[in-house]
Amino acid sequence: MDNNILRDLSYGVYVVSTRNGEKPTGCIANSLIQVTYDTIAVSINHDNFTNECITKCGLFGVSILGENVDENVIPVFGFKSGREVFKFENIDSINIEGVNILTHATGYLVCKVIDKMETETHTVFLGKIIAGEKLESDKPMTYAYYHKVKKGTSPKNAPTYIEEKVSGDCWKCIICGYIYEGDLTKEPDDYICPLCKQPKSKFVKC
Repeated sequence: MDNNILRDLSYGVYVVSTRNGEKPTGCIANSLIQVTYDTIAVSINHDNFTNECITKCGLFGVSILGENVDENVIPVFGFKSGREVFKFENIDSINIEGVNILTHATGYLVCKVIDKMETETHTVFLGKIIAGEKLESDKPMTYAYYHKVKKGTSPKNAPTYIEEKVSGDCWKCIICGYIYEGDLTKEPDDYICPLCKQPKSKFVKC
């Protein structure tokens, strides 16, 4: 099968948030669907700390990211672990119904977990919507926009992860998978990955 056909499916880009006790945490997700008028489903990898916390908390929030989302949001929520860092430390957020929502999201949903299904790698959480509102006028970001315009990649835990195949001279960020095409050695020592903001030392030859 050609896995690239899956990129023709429609996705958004979201921060799914919950609580670790009283402390907010969350991760980037793009596999989210509306099931009924008041119910959504979201898929979270078993290895993600957010999965564990949603299971314990029973609540999750969805911050819908716009095309002009702050450049720190995806690196923090997509390529760092809540087990190791406090992701909301430098992120503007508001607490709604017990979960933190990004202040500058285009909108949000807050859901109570009513059921879940386990797959080999992911948990699909079914959530009944208990709150939701439009916040900003920014155009919601699609996964296609994230991939083609922002040159973003999916972490290996994402349902939409597809290993990139490239030819020619290139370097790969070992944190987020970003591909630098060309000779990275010609970049200055303070060069950072445009996606996850890691230093030049985190790149390896393809």
